[in-house]
Amino acid sequence: MHSISNNFLSVQIANKGAELQSIYNKQHNLEYLWNGDPAIWGKKSPVLFPIVGELKDHVYVYNGKKYALSRHGFAREMEFEVTEQTETSITFSIHSDEKTLSIYPFEFIFSVRYMLAENALHVTYTVENKGNETMYFSVGGHPAFKVPLVEGTTFEDYQLVFDEKETLERWPISSEGLIETSPAPFLKNESAVSLRKELFSADAIVFKNLRSTGVSIKSEKTPHGLTVVFKDFPYLGIWETKGGDFVCIEPWCGIADSVNTSGKLEEKEGINTLSASNVFKVSFTIEVL
Repeated sequence: MHSISNNFLSVQIANKGAELQSIYNKQHNLEYLWNGDPAIWGKKSPVLFPIVGELKDHVYVYNGKKYALSRHGFAREMEFEVTEQTETSITFSIHSDEKTLSIYPFEFIFSVRYMLAENALHVTYTVENKGNETMYFSVGGHPAFKVPLVEGTTFEDYQLVFDEKETLERWPISSEGLIETSPAPFLKNESAVSLRKELFSADAIVFKNLRSTGVSIKSEKTPHGLTVVFKDFPYLGIWETKGGDFVCIEPWCGIADSVNTSGKLEEKEGINTLSASNVFKVSFTIEVL
C-alpha cells in the first residue's frame, strides 16, 4: 500500500490494479470511498484497460484472430510498479509481457498517476504504444464513492448534479452486459437526479454525448460532497449494486460492445487508436468538500 497526502487529503493506493483504497479528508475526518465489502462488491476504484465494459461473447477479433478478454480488461488484476513518487503524487505502471500479448497483441506501457492539489485528486492515464503498428484500446475509471457520505443521512438524501442542464438518454444494458441499440429518455433540460436504488435496477446508467464536463454528489442535509470533472472522456457510467452504499462515477474513453457489434476490434464503438511510438494521455479530477 502506498500513500500520498497534503494539508487537505490523505490518499491510499494499492499496487494491485493501481487501485485507490482511500480518499480521506483530514480537515473533516471524512472518508469518501466505499469500503469494498467483498460480500457485495469487493472493488473500490478499479482501473479499466485495455477495454471498458463487456465484449460480446467475451471475445474480439483482430487481424482475423479471436482473443478473449474479461469485462473491463486485465489491468485491474495486475500488479503495478511504482515508477515515481513524491509526497503529493505517485505514478504506477505496467507493461506488455508474454501473458498480456497472448490475449491483447499490442506492446505498451500503461501508467496511472495520482496527484493532490489542495482538496482535489487528479488522476491521469497514460498509454504508450511501444510496438510497430497502430494500437487499439479503451481506458476508464470506476471510483465508488460512499453514499450516504455522512452519518444521519440516507442514500435518498443525495442527488447527482450535472454542471449543465441536460436533455439526455441513457443507453440500456442487456443481460449479457452489452449496449442496446435504442436509448431511453432520462433527463429533459434538467441538471439534477435524485438518487434512488431503482435507478440501477437494470444495471449501470450509461451516457453518451454529455454537454456537462462534471457531475457532483450533493445533499441539502450536509455541506459535504464531491465533484468528478471528466472533460477528456466522451462516455460516462453511473452505477450501484444491490446492497451497496455507494455510487460509482465512471469516466470512460470507450464503452461496452453493442448487441450488434461486428466483434472486430478496429470497428468497436469508442475504440481509441494510437500510432507506433506515440502517447495517449487523459485526466479526470475528484474534488471533495
